Amino acid sequence: MNENIMDNESRDSAKAILAAVIRDRQDERQAEEYLDELEFLATTAGIETEKRFTQKLSTPNSRLYMGPGKLEEIGRYAAENGIGTVIFDDELSPSQTRNIEKVLGCRILDRTSLILDIFVQRARTAYAMTQVQLAQYEYMLPRLTGLWTHLERQRGGTGTRGGAGEREIETDRRVIRSRISKLKEDLKKIDRQMAVQRGNRGNMVRVSLVGYTNVGKSTIMNLISKSDVFAENKLFATLDTTVRKVVLENIPFLLSDTVGFIRKLPTQLVESFKSTLDEVREADLLLHVVDISHPNFEEHIEVVKQTLQEIGAGDKPVFLIFNKVDAYRHVHKEEDDLTPATRENMTLEEMKKSWIAKANTPCIFISAKEKINIDKLRGDLYVMVREIHAGRYPFNNYLY
Repeated sequence: MNENIMDNESRDSAKAILAAVIRDRQDERQAEEYLDELEFLATTAGIETEKRFTQKLSTPNSRLYMGPGKLEEIGRYAAENGIGTVIFDDELSPSQTRNIEKVLGCRILDRTSLILDIFVQRARTAYAMTQVQLAQYEYMLPRLTGLWTHLERQRGGTGTRGGAGEREIETDRRVIRSRISKLKEDLKKIDRQMAVQRGNRGNMVRVSLVGYTNVGKSTIMNLISKSDVFAENKLFATLDTTVRKVVLENIPFLLSDTVGFIRKLPTQLVESFKSTLDEVREADLLLHVVDISHPNFEEHIEVVKQTLQEIGAGDKPVFLIFNKVDAYRHVHKEEDDLTPATRENMTLEEMKKSWIAKANTPCIFISAKEKINIDKLRGDLYVMVREIHAGRYPFNNYLY
């Protein structure tokens, strides 16, 4: 079995086509924003995108994801322009992938395999690498048939059970299941070591940065902790959990930063990274960072909330940090325009007075890049940490 088959394919730097199904209740603008995110993922993985194809369907085609006519259109464009890769903005089933490959005759990536590839490229520590390998093998296991169909053609197999390809598949399944078991055992050992490390930190107040990917969490961590955590304008710049001891005024606490969340985060990654997110589950306070300049920031908030629920951290106290106010833009609405105002027409001040003001959740508006309102952020965070600290150490109240 070629162990690096998925790595080698998904790291190809050739141009690619993006393809997506627009559900009935989606509007064109939202669909384009979703494809913008898929393009950003492709760029992060080192793939240049050439063109986008979309099709409106109530649900994706169970056999081909898109309609046969649309796939043929994509195939013609790919052939005429020498494009060898098509990326789909959903996780394709193994049968869909095989059927699409037959129609298009080129390499197929889905959203999950693309995200997995980015994680492979960005994993730095043994722990992150082990988690990503586990997610890769779990994704690959049900897709082995497609990887070995070429053997039947090469060796003249009849296609019946017991052919060369079928035997190779069974062998590979056993190998992959064995490696999955080994990786899970390895993760358990590392988890126990990390649990001991967390226990050795004592009963300090713990604060954790969470948010959609690429919202500026690592930059904010650097500003609060005065550390030098890697920060980059790409998706999933941070995979490993970083923990720093911070002292604001006279109160010490632990501040952690970990992997960002994203729409349609692959199930395999959610499962394999659950242990990494122990810092989030054990936090006393979550700093939920939001990129308010992003057109879909409200949806991003919901994605993060849902993911927190999935990992068992949905009931934590939250401090909303609306970042990137310097990049916030709105479309000016003429005074004589009597049509109802939309989200795009709202100024930043109007946005602050919208549902955000009624949500009854502590929040602040900042720019980590331009260092706008950072002193107030530190002050508000100090007050919140001091309150938690006072409840935990009531006899130390003389410090305040």
